[in-house]
Order: sequence, then structure tokens, then C-alpha cells
Amino acid sequence: MRIIVLGGDGFCGWPTSLKLLDEGHDVLIIDNLVRRKIDKELGSNSLTNISDPDQRIKVAKAMIGGNIDIVNTDINNYDELLDIISVFYPDTIIHFAEQRAAPYSMINSTTRRYTVDNNITNTHNILSAIVEVNPDIHLVHLGTMGVYGYSKEFGDIPEGYLNVKINSTEKDVDILYPTNPGSVYHMTKSMDQLLFQFYNKNWGLKITDLHQGIVWGTQTEQTRKHETLTNRFDYDGIYGTVLNRFISQAATGNDITVYGIGGQKRAFIHIEDTARCVALAVQNPPSKGKVRIFNQVSEVMSVKQLAELCAESYGGTIKYVDNPRKELAENDLSVSNEGLKSLGFKPITLNKGLVDDVKFIAEKMKDNLNVNNILTSPKW
Repeated sequence: MRIIVLGGDGFCGWPTSLKLLDEGHDVLIIDNLVRRKIDKELGSNSLTNISDPDQRIKVAKAMIGGNIDIVNTDINNYDELLDIISVFYPDTIIHFAEQRAAPYSMINSTTRRYTVDNNITNTHNILSAIVEVNPDIHLVHLGTMGVYGYSKEFGDIPEGYLNVKINSTEKDVDILYPTNPGSVYHMTKSMDQLLFQFYNKNWGLKITDLHQGIVWGTQTEQTRKHETLTNRFDYDGIYGTVLNRFISQAATGNDITVYGIGGQKRAFIHIEDTARCVALAVQNPPSKGKVRIFNQVSEVMSVKQLAELCAESYGGTIKYVDNPRKELAENDLSVSNEGLKSLGFKPITLNKGLVDDVKFIAEKMKDNLNVNNILTSPKW
């Protein structure tokens, strides 16, 4: 297939691009490299050393083979996006090109407005371009479990749609699961869903929306092939996912900082599985029925359980700190992931061997860690 990966230079986009390349697809990455600019803006940094995009592409061609390239452009520029899609004429477009951090979206009015302007415009530009170029293009979007919220008010979380009975008609119908976003970032993902429903209803676009859990880990089979292909590894309070942060802290002799009492249950997935799940969605496009929604998760654990695992494994000390976020101190969470399993997904679950692998990266790169970047989440 010919595949465009929007945001293919990022934490999830880069290993996914290499996975698709390794499977024989022609890959074109479109990225404006804003994530690298935000690192400088925040004074933050990846724990791993990230190579120049062009160098990454050169080494990927040498180590993996096949056709891969990158275009540095902002897809907020509709005419440029339309021109690229028209010329490359992809079978599939994968959409990672959104500001992805809840904390970043809540820093101030500038980051709130940027997150909305960037994310919503990007998504709508992509949908509009597909209608113009070829409505048969399959759009695969990386969404988030955060659109659902974290309560069991409606029971176990299904895959996108909730079956309800209408009292007035006594009919059973499937409705889009009621959203309950916890940040401006999550709100944009909720708005994405409405755009997808509209474009599917009016133009019959083939759309797969992957509601992903919290990603941890850093390396995949493909990124391990050469140090130039190494993936980024965020550990800070803005972009660092919770388990990566805990492992980095434990590996460098710092306290493992838990927000609140650590009773927040969340869905998790390893970065290797992110790439695998996206590849499965690409290889198995939906029919032109309703928008297909999968929950892209491997397992559910509490933040406290994660902290205790890291502390027990590496002798770290857990420190409980005030939670900067407006969220339940404790919650139950049960999530269906049968859709991807039906396509052959066999989840990687958390175990000491995998944690050791991430810890090795953290120890090797510990001189890059700036302890002042760890507790930097804004309060909201």
C-alpha cells in the first residue's frame, strides 16, 4: 500500500512508520517538526538522543529498505496538504498530527487555543482533502481512551458505541459513547469523533478511530536496528507518560512521584503494540458502514500499582504529591478490546522483563535527565 503518516516524526508516529515500512508499504511522512520546537520552548528534552529527521530517513532506507520519505510542512495549510495527497495518492492516511499532551493543553490560554486550532483544523483539513482527492482513502486516526472519562456510570467501556433503549419507542439503538473529556486536549479528540461521524454520514468515508491507552516504553523491533532510529522518550511532567516517568525516576535514583493516592486506574499499551495495532487497522480496512472504533489497549492498572512495581524492582522510594489535575482520586475501569483482538492482536502485558528493557534505556541515558523537568505539570 501507499501510506501517508501525518505526524510521523513523533513518539507514536515514528515507530509506526518504520513498522509499516518493514511490512513492505511505501511510506510518506508529513510533519512540521513542532514537537521538537516545543521541547525547546519548554526547556524539556527526550531522555534518548533523537537524530535529525533526514538522517533518520537515510538510515531507515539502509537498514530496513523500501520506500520512505519525509516532507516538512504544516497540514494547517490546506492547499499544501491537498497537493501532497493528490500527487502521492495514498491508499491509507494515518493521522498522528495533533498536539498530544493533556498537560500542555492546560498550561495557559496560548496552549489551550493552539491545541484547539491545531487539532481541529488538522483533522478537518484531512477529511476535506480525502473527499476532494479520493473518498476511498482509509483514514486511521489515533484517538484516546480519555474521551470516555473514567467512571463506570454506563458499565464497562465498549468500543465507541453504547447500546441504549429509547423509553419513548422501546427501540434499542447504538449511540456514540457519551464523552467526558478531562482536558482541552481530550476535548479536541471528542470533537474529532463528531467530524468523523459527519463525514462518514455524508460522504461515506472509511474511518478507523483508535482510542488508545497511555503508551509506555520507547523501542520497537525496528527502532532497535540502529541508534539513529531510536525513538524519543519523554519523562517530564508535560509530555512524559506516567510509567516512563516512574522508570526514569527509579533508574536515576530519584523519588517516584505519584499524584494523589495513586488510585487512578488507566489503560496502558506498549509502544510496540501501538505500531502493531495501527498496522492491523491498515491491513484490515472497514467497509463503508459506520465509523469503526477500536479501544487500543493492552491492560488496566492503577497508578499506585505501577509505582509499587517500579519501587519493588529497583529499590525506589515512592513519594505521594498533590494531584495537579481535576480527577477522581480513585476509579474503576473495565475496557473492551475485542475489535483489535479479532484482527489478531495479542497484547504485550507489563512484566519485569519489559520494564528492565526500558530501565536500561533510562540508565544508559541518565545523564540527559533534568530532575527539574519531572514535576512540571500545570494545575487544572
